[in-house]
Amino acid sequence: MAAPPRVLVLLPSTSYRARAFAEAADRLGIGLVVASEVSAEVFEPLGCRALQVDLSSPDAAVSELTRELGPSGVSGVLGTDELTAWLAARVAERLGVPGNEPDGVAATRDKRLMRQRLARAGVPGPRWRVLEPDQNAETLLPLPFPVVVKPPMLSGSQGVIRANDEFELARAVARTRAILDRHSSPNRLDPSFSRLLVENYLEGREVAVEGMARHGSFELLAIFDKPDELVGPFFEETLYVTPTRLPAAARESVVDVARRAAAALGIVHGPIHAELRVHDDRASVLEVAARSIGGLCSRAFDSLGANLEEQLIALAADREMPPREPASGAAGVIMLPIAKNGVVRAITGVGLAEAVAGVEEVALSTKVGDSIRALPEGASYLGFVFAKGPNPASVETTLRRAAGCIQIDVSPLLNRVR
Repeated sequence: MAAPPRVLVLLPSTSYRARAFAEAADRLGIGLVVASEVSAEVFEPLGCRALQVDLSSPDAAVSELTRELGPSGVSGVLGTDELTAWLAARVAERLGVPGNEPDGVAATRDKRLMRQRLARAGVPGPRWRVLEPDQNAETLLPLPFPVVVKPPMLSGSQGVIRANDEFELARAVARTRAILDRHSSPNRLDPSFSRLLVENYLEGREVAVEGMARHGSFELLAIFDKPDELVGPFFEETLYVTPTRLPAAARESVVDVARRAAAALGIVHGPIHAELRVHDDRASVLEVAARSIGGLCSRAFDSLGANLEEQLIALAADREMPPREPASGAAGVIMLPIAKNGVVRAITGVGLAEAVAGVEEVALSTKVGDSIRALPEGASYLGFVFAKGPNPASVETTLRRAAGCIQIDVSPLLNRVR
């Protein structure tokens, strides 16, 4: 009798999802190996094999994982953020199991390289320019406004600022560079880390696409609407609601452009998370990642009867999931934004939020005593609220009502933060 397949999952130390992946693998009868920077003992309660690896040293991590697992050690490799997705592609290539093109996945970690590959493939997106560390914003002029300043190697909208004129552009560039100067990212030594992208602002509604590539074929899992108007000057995401309320023509454009973008980046076997803008039923790519939706947001799928971690483990193991009936109703999540910098002194109203009809769960990621920081310097959320309902509009209403119940008392930080 053949041994059950095993999947290697690479988890950053900040991941929320170790238990979710372990439970999904157990339900599917698939063995799980977890590699992370934290001690292997942390994963003992999950009943899976664990490897402690320094993920901040990519070459050494790939060599160590390849040596530890050896030929036929696993049937697939799954990354869960930008860095581990790139490592997963390299390990899969070394082990000879299905995976993505490493150079293409590397481009998802550097928005400058991503823009180059997408442009070469003719994928719709914003016009863009690169601002080198020694260049002033004036060198970009004449530039049609509004524009968006982006650090190529940060995530979560950190350092992303809209500018409507020359004065705002100079201020945005200075502020984003200040964020990069004091950032602790392991990417600091990369030459691209201190570059900036300046893109023209795209009008339209923003959506997120969750999908998978399976041996080069694109499979759509969900399109999430983002009902809040993300017009800047900062771009903190809040609401995700599915199914989308886009008209049919716009949906078709979104799926087509997401599929073309994934192909251009060599994402041929693994998860896909894409952010797009839709204007006049035509979609354009903001960003693409070779990973699934971040943080706890994957729980929105549970409300629709489709566990995302199961889908990803099965994909990595190259196993087809059994067909299921299309989900009825709608589901969504609201990421509770950080409105101002400070120290959390009290959190109230969680019980009221949980009592709102349609709310499935309230999951706070912040506790009393934590220091919090708003965008564009910050890159986290206070927590998440999940809801289910008969249609997207009712879910949106539920999430807004529940979020309004939760009050965070914040006192100022002792040091002055812009």
